[in-house]
Amino acid sequence: MHQESAIKVQNLVKNFGKGENLVKVIDNASFEINKGELVALIAPSGAGKTTLLMMIGCVLEPTSGEIWLGEERVYNNKWIAKDTRKIRREKIGFIFQAHYLIPFLNVIENITLLPLTNKISKKDAEKKAMELLEYLEIADKAQSMSSELSGGQNQRVAIARALANNPEIILADEPTAALDAKRSISVILMLKKIAIEQNVAIITVTHDERILPYFDRIMKIENRNIVFE
Repeated sequence: MHQESAIKVQNLVKNFGKGENLVKVIDNASFEINKGELVALIAPSGAGKTTLLMMIGCVLEPTSGEIWLGEERVYNNKWIAKDTRKIRREKIGFIFQAHYLIPFLNVIENITLLPLTNKISKKDAEKKAMELLEYLEIADKAQSMSSELSGGQNQRVAIARALANNPEIILADEPTAALDAKRSISVILMLKKIAIEQNVAIITVTHDERILPYFDRIMKIENRNIVFE
Protein backbone atom coordinates (compact mmCIF):
# COMPACT_ATOMS: atom_id res chain seq x y z
CA MET A 1 0.00 0.00 0.00
CA HIS A 2 1.39 3.39 -1.00
CA GLN A 3 1.83 5.63 2.02
CA GLU A 4 0.94 9.26 1.54
CA SER A 5 3.13 11.85 3.18
CA ALA A 6 1.27 14.19 5.53
CA ILE A 7 4.19 16.11 7.05
CA LYS A 8 7.66 16.53 5.62
CA VAL A 9 10.27 18.64 7.37
CA GLN A 10 13.73 19.35 5.93
CA ASN A 11 16.69 21.04 7.63
CA LEU A 12 14.38 22.81 10.08
CA VAL A 13 16.04 25.32 12.43
CA LYS A 14 14.51 27.36 15.24
CA ASN A 15 16.55 29.84 17.25
CA PHE A 16 15.40 32.32 19.86
CA GLY A 17 17.27 35.53 20.63
CA LYS A 18 20.35 36.98 18.93
CA GLY A 19 24.10 37.37 19.45
CA GLU A 20 25.20 36.33 22.94
CA ASN A 21 21.59 35.55 23.86
CA LEU A 22 21.09 33.15 20.93
CA VAL A 23 19.45 29.88 21.96
CA LYS A 24 19.23 27.04 19.41
CA VAL A 25 16.15 24.92 20.06
CA ILE A 26 15.82 22.84 16.88
CA ASP A 27 18.87 22.45 14.66
CA ASN A 28 18.71 20.95 11.17
CA ALA A 29 15.86 18.52 11.81
CA SER A 30 14.50 16.40 8.93
CA PHE A 31 11.72 13.80 9.08
CA GLU A 32 8.55 12.59 7.38
CA ILE A 33 5.24 11.36 8.79
CA ASN A 34 2.61 9.59 6.70
CA LYS A 35 -1.16 9.74 6.80
CA GLY A 36 -2.57 7.05 9.06
CA GLU A 37 0.37 7.21 11.48
CA LEU A 38 0.17 7.88 15.22
CA VAL A 39 3.55 9.24 16.36
CA ALA A 40 4.66 10.10 19.89
CA LEU A 41 6.98 13.08 20.39
CA ILE A 42 9.07 12.80 23.55
CA ALA A 43 11.89 14.89 25.01
CA PRO A 44 12.86 16.47 28.34
CA SER A 45 11.03 19.65 29.39
CA GLY A 46 12.31 22.68 27.53
CA ALA A 47 13.77 20.63 24.66
CA GLY A 48 11.43 22.14 22.08
CA LYS A 49 8.49 19.72 21.75
CA THR A 50 5.78 22.39 21.74
CA THR A 51 7.99 24.66 19.60
CA LEU A 52 8.25 21.90 16.96
CA LEU A 53 4.50 21.27 17.09
CA MET A 54 3.73 24.99 16.69
CA MET A 55 6.05 25.28 13.67
CA ILE A 56 4.38 22.28 11.96
CA GLY A 57 1.02 23.84 12.86
CA CYS A 58 1.96 27.12 11.12
CA VAL A 59 1.64 29.03 14.39
CA LEU A 60 5.33 29.76 15.05
CA GLU A 61 7.72 30.83 12.30
CA PRO A 62 10.89 28.72 11.96
CA THR A 63 14.32 30.34 11.55
CA SER A 64 15.02 28.37 8.35
CA GLY A 65 14.31 25.08 6.56
CA GLU A 66 11.30 23.64 4.76
CA ILE A 67 7.87 22.36 5.83
CA TRP A 68 5.50 20.44 3.53
CA LEU A 69 1.93 19.67 4.61
CA GLY A 70 0.63 17.03 2.22
CA GLU A 71 1.44 18.16 -1.32
CA GLU A 72 1.86 21.80 -0.35
CA ARG A 73 5.17 23.37 0.65
CA VAL A 74 4.07 25.95 3.21
CA TYR A 75 7.49 27.15 4.41
CA ASN A 76 10.80 27.56 2.57
CA ASN A 77 13.04 29.86 4.66
CA LYS A 78 9.90 32.04 4.84
CA TRP A 79 6.16 31.40 4.75
CA ILE A 80 5.19 30.55 1.17
CA ALA A 81 1.58 29.97 2.12
CA LYS A 82 -0.17 33.33 1.84
CA ASP A 83 -2.63 32.63 4.64
CA THR A 84 -1.34 30.42 7.46
CA ARG A 85 -4.61 30.85 9.37
CA LYS A 86 -6.50 29.31 6.44
CA ILE A 87 -4.12 26.31 6.52
CA ARG A 88 -4.70 25.90 10.26
CA ARG A 89 -8.47 26.10 9.77
CA GLU A 90 -8.59 23.66 6.86
CA LYS A 91 -5.75 21.16 7.30
CA ILE A 92 -4.88 20.95 10.99
CA GLY A 93 -6.68 19.93 14.18
CA PHE A 94 -5.22 20.88 17.55
CA ILE A 95 -5.77 19.04 20.85
CA PHE A 96 -4.28 20.42 24.07
CA GLN A 97 -3.67 19.25 27.63
CA ALA A 98 -6.59 21.41 28.81
CA HIS A 99 -9.68 20.95 26.66
CA TYR A 100 -10.27 24.73 26.18
CA LEU A 101 -13.97 24.23 25.49
CA ILE A 102 -15.93 27.49 25.53
CA PRO A 103 -17.86 27.30 28.83
CA PHE A 104 -20.99 29.18 27.70
CA LEU A 105 -21.48 26.97 24.61
CA ASN A 106 -22.83 23.42 24.78
CA VAL A 107 -20.96 20.44 23.34
CA ILE A 108 -22.39 20.61 19.81
CA GLU A 109 -21.89 24.39 19.63
CA ASN A 110 -18.22 23.97 20.60
CA ILE A 111 -17.71 21.43 17.82
CA THR A 112 -19.52 23.38 15.08
CA LEU A 113 -17.74 26.69 15.79
CA LEU A 114 -14.81 26.10 13.40
CA PRO A 115 -16.84 24.59 10.51
CA LEU A 116 -19.23 27.57 10.72
CA THR A 117 -16.19 29.90 10.54
CA ASN A 118 -15.16 27.94 7.42
CA LYS A 119 -18.56 28.81 5.86
CA ILE A 120 -20.04 25.31 6.28
CA SER A 121 -23.83 25.45 6.65
CA LYS A 122 -25.23 25.05 10.17
CA LYS A 123 -27.15 21.94 9.12
CA ASP A 124 -24.05 20.22 7.67
CA ALA A 125 -21.86 21.30 10.59
CA GLU A 126 -24.33 19.89 13.13
CA LYS A 127 -24.73 16.65 11.15
CA LYS A 128 -20.94 16.18 11.11
CA ALA A 129 -20.70 17.05 14.82
CA MET A 130 -23.31 14.41 15.72
CA GLU A 131 -21.48 11.81 13.60
CA LEU A 132 -18.25 12.59 15.47
CA LEU A 133 -19.97 12.41 18.87
CA GLU A 134 -21.42 9.02 17.93
CA TYR A 135 -18.01 7.89 16.68
CA LEU A 136 -16.48 8.94 20.03
CA GLU A 137 -19.40 7.38 21.94
CA ILE A 138 -20.67 10.55 23.63
CA ALA A 139 -23.63 11.46 21.39
CA ASP A 140 -25.87 11.58 24.47
CA LYS A 141 -23.87 14.62 25.71
CA ALA A 142 -24.52 16.79 22.62
CA GLN A 143 -26.63 19.35 24.51
CA SER A 144 -24.58 19.26 27.73
CA MET A 145 -22.30 22.05 28.95
CA SER A 146 -18.63 21.20 29.52
CA SER A 147 -19.07 21.82 33.28
CA GLU A 148 -21.47 18.82 33.36
CA LEU A 149 -18.89 16.41 31.85
CA SER A 150 -15.99 14.44 33.30
CA GLY A 151 -12.37 15.17 32.32
CA GLY A 152 -12.31 12.20 29.94
CA GLN A 153 -15.61 13.24 28.31
CA ASN A 154 -14.39 16.81 27.83
CA GLN A 155 -11.23 15.49 26.16
CA ARG A 156 -13.40 13.45 23.76
CA VAL A 157 -15.33 16.60 22.88
CA ALA A 158 -11.99 18.37 22.27
CA ILE A 159 -11.01 15.50 19.94
CA ALA A 160 -14.35 15.82 18.10
CA ARG A 161 -13.73 19.56 17.73
CA ALA A 162 -10.24 18.85 16.28
CA LEU A 163 -11.82 16.49 13.72
CA ALA A 164 -14.68 18.81 12.77
CA ASN A 165 -12.83 20.40 9.83
CA ASN A 166 -11.70 17.02 8.36
CA PRO A 167 -8.01 17.73 9.04
CA GLU A 168 -5.16 15.85 7.36
CA ILE A 169 -3.03 16.37 10.48
CA ILE A 170 -3.78 16.41 14.21
CA LEU A 171 -1.27 17.94 16.62
CA ALA A 172 -1.88 16.92 20.23
CA ASP A 173 0.08 18.56 23.05
CA GLU A 174 -0.04 16.28 26.11
CA PRO A 175 -3.71 15.34 25.61
CA THR A 176 -3.63 12.74 28.42
CA ALA A 177 -1.70 14.74 31.05
CA ALA A 178 -4.78 15.41 33.17
CA LEU A 179 -6.16 11.84 32.91
CA ASP A 180 -5.54 8.64 34.90
CA ALA A 181 -3.87 5.59 33.29
CA LYS A 182 -7.09 3.91 32.13
CA ARG A 183 -8.52 7.08 30.54
CA SER A 184 -5.12 7.98 29.03
CA ILE A 185 -4.94 4.62 27.25
CA SER A 186 -8.55 4.94 26.04
CA VAL A 187 -7.78 8.40 24.55
CA ILE A 188 -4.65 7.09 22.77
CA LEU A 189 -6.53 4.04 21.42
CA MET A 190 -9.17 6.46 20.15
CA LEU A 191 -6.48 8.57 18.41
CA LYS A 192 -5.02 5.39 16.90
CA LYS A 193 -8.46 4.44 15.55
CA ILE A 194 -8.88 7.96 14.12
CA ALA A 195 -5.42 7.87 12.47
CA ILE A 196 -6.23 4.60 10.70
CA GLU A 197 -9.92 5.06 9.86
CA GLN A 198 -9.80 8.78 8.94
CA ASN A 199 -6.32 8.50 7.33
CA VAL A 200 -4.97 11.32 9.50
CA ALA A 201 -1.37 11.85 10.65
CA ILE A 202 -1.28 12.45 14.41
CA ILE A 203 1.69 13.73 16.43
CA THR A 204 1.21 13.52 20.19
CA VAL A 205 3.55 15.19 22.67
CA THR A 206 3.68 13.10 25.83
CA HIS A 207 5.63 12.47 29.02
CA ASP A 208 3.51 9.42 29.82
CA GLU A 209 5.56 6.24 29.32
CA ARG A 210 2.50 4.03 29.98
CA ILE A 211 0.98 4.98 26.62
CA LEU A 212 4.12 4.68 24.44
CA PRO A 213 3.49 1.02 23.42
CA TYR A 214 0.32 2.14 21.60
CA PHE A 215 2.13 4.42 19.11
CA ASP A 216 3.34 3.43 15.62
CA ARG A 217 6.60 5.32 16.07
CA ILE A 218 8.37 7.31 18.77
CA MET A 219 10.07 10.51 17.75
CA LYS A 220 12.63 12.05 20.13
CA ILE A 221 14.33 15.42 20.26
CA GLU A 222 17.98 14.69 21.08
CA ASN A 223 20.73 17.31 20.84
CA ARG A 224 18.27 19.67 19.10
CA ASN A 225 17.66 17.09 16.38
CA ILE A 226 15.01 14.45 15.61
CA VAL A 227 15.65 10.75 16.03
CA PHE A 228 13.21 7.86 15.77
CA GLU A 229 13.00 4.79 18.00
